[in-house]
Amino acid sequence: MTSTFSSHSLLCSTACSSSSYPSTEFKFPAKPIRSSSSTVQFSSDKIDEHVSGITDPGISFSTSRRRALISIAILPCLVPLSPNIGGLGANAMESGTKDHLLIKEEVRKVLSKGKAAGVLRLVFHDAGTFEMSDNTGGMNGSIVFELERQENAGLNKSIKVLEKAKKEIDTTQPVSWADLIAVAGAEAVAVCGGPKIPVSLGRVDSMVPDLEGKLPRESLNASGLKKCFQRKGFSTQELVALSGAHTIGSKGFGSPTSFDNAYYKVLLEKPWMSGSSMSRMIGLPSDHALVEDDECLRWIKKYADNENMFFEDFKNAYMKLVNSGARWRSL
Repeated sequence: MTSTFSSHSLLCSTACSSSSYPSTEFKFPAKPIRSSSSTVQFSSDKIDEHVSGITDPGISFSTSRRRALISIAILPCLVPLSPNIGGLGANAMESGTKDHLLIKEEVRKVLSKGKAAGVLRLVFHDAGTFEMSDNTGGMNGSIVFELERQENAGLNKSIKVLEKAKKEIDTTQPVSWADLIAVAGAEAVAVCGGPKIPVSLGRVDSMVPDLEGKLPRESLNASGLKKCFQRKGFSTQELVALSGAHTIGSKGFGSPTSFDNAYYKVLLEKPWMSGSSMSRMIGLPSDHALVEDDECLRWIKKYADNENMFFEDFKNAYMKLVNSGARWRSL
């Protein structure tokens, strides 16, 4: 069985040849609008992006729906922000609150195992733009403005899935896209049999897209991957643990809907080295590169031998990922 939403890398950007998305008449204002208390600066060249990718090709937004989606992306940015932008904000609400349980409940209504890989990919592509050097990008919901980019091809389907949950949640308590995606990714892991991951709430959405070219490229070798993840604040161990997200989806690492340590076991077998054309399609160049690096290989072997260790390290790395670059509401 092949997952509907998992034909691309969760961790790395992919140059895709998919059909382009239709344009809409909506454009961002000449200058981005942001909260006066925010310390995050945005480049004005980001505002040329628009949100037409939120629909499937061939399906156009009605005017009211376009306005609704823009409104729900912008609303959380109008509240004061916590000055603590890096890491976990002092005013973040811990997992297990009434709001958190509401989000989980609504996400579970729209999430299935077949949709899990696409939803988890949303997390990596939203948070993966973070750069420590200038504290830009990160888990800020800007992915809803970046769906036309080639590396995000197909993610409009996952946004449409979560949009259904968001509409229900917003009738009780407005939720930012950043919070919703962070919680939905954790639920995607859990529904496929992976670890339960606590996610704090209180992230504020960006009102503009992040800069392009910030996601790790799938063509990077191990050295390039390690340097890329270091710039985002992640160790080699965390890189290898997060790469285990490829255990779900259609890349050939075991069952596409079972979150387990099959990814690492398959890496050690190197099936893409065989003469079979099907085997050569397993994994991405970035996956193959990890097993050729001694430092990465050490962790690959550990996770292949110990699924519980993988689960624990993935959980911790995921929690760090969804807090990367986040701005937090002031309560």
